[in-house]
Amino acid sequence: MKISNIEFPDKPLFLAPMEDVTDPAFRLLCKRFGADMLYTEFVSSEALIRDVNRTKQKLTIYPQERPIAIQIYGHDPASMADAARIAAEAQPDIIDINFGCPVKKVAGKGAGAGLLRDLPRMLKITKDMVNAVKIPVTVKTRLGWDDDSKIIVDLAEQLQDCGIRALTIHGRTRAQLYKGDADWSLIGEVKNNQRMHIPIIGNGDVTSAERALEYFNRYGVDAVMIGRGSIGKPWIFSEIKHYFKTGEHKQMLSFNEQKAILKEHIIASVKWLDVPESEALTLSESITNSELWDKRLKGIIHGRRHLAASPVFKGIPNFKDTRIAMLRAETLNDLFAIIDSVEEPVDSILLF
Repeated sequence: MKISNIEFPDKPLFLAPMEDVTDPAFRLLCKRFGADMLYTEFVSSEALIRDVNRTKQKLTIYPQERPIAIQIYGHDPASMADAARIAAEAQPDIIDINFGCPVKKVAGKGAGAGLLRDLPRMLKITKDMVNAVKIPVTVKTRLGWDDDSKIIVDLAEQLQDCGIRALTIHGRTRAQLYKGDADWSLIGEVKNNQRMHIPIIGNGDVTSAERALEYFNRYGVDAVMIGRGSIGKPWIFSEIKHYFKTGEHKQMLSFNEQKAILKEHIIASVKWLDVPESEALTLSESITNSELWDKRLKGIIHGRRHLAASPVFKGIPNFKDTRIAMLRAETLNDLFAIIDSVEEPVDSILLF
């Protein structure tokens, strides 16, 4: 499968763009475990044009992340085109347009999935962004606004006519948000439309190797994108790829190995958010500054979402108080002491 001149292996796995999740610290972990394509967090076109530092920081790309896309959202065609030009200066492999974010603060302002109710504006934005940059432009969207307006089959053709090089479809409407089951049947209908010639990437409810393989085989998509299934579990990509290759489940990482990866991610988040750029080491190296270990750090707070969602600690009896303490910890010393104190749950069979 190719997007423009970017080649991917058979059955490629993409990491979905997620706000407050897919920063470099998390992306590099997912890449290490086999993600074939990475996406940045959502980049606001208006904030990028205003030169907001936090937004500019989202354009940071490390060489080992490639191929990678910068995803942009907004509602004004001129601003979106200008933002695409600015983002292109960061030299991503792809510019991706966010027509799928369902949250009220985005969709309610006519951006993201909100543009599913204003197709002329959506298509204008797409054309203008395609014409604004020389690198490939792709789109991520949903089935439609609600159950009464699942327009994706016709919309896909219109977006293709605008010049995009690939289309990612999340199998829910905006009204569903992230509730209910993703409907891949319409994703398959788009893929099997003989008038479509660009790659179609499916997204939604990819939480296991069996399900990923089913989506490839049943719906014929060119790639599968994994979002929430990767939060707190970046090794999901290696598990799925092993299953594709062997038909068997990969031996699970040990409990201590999983905890070590979570800790590595927290350290990388701290380095990304708390260490001044002039002092920062590469994200894969340890923090040796002893002062940081007892300091309240933004990277720890940022990493709480991954800790809360991680399956590592699921099923541990009487874990509620420990989880609360872990999610309230503000220093590396405190947090890692809590994580280290958690013991692997004893298999219930051994209790008898």
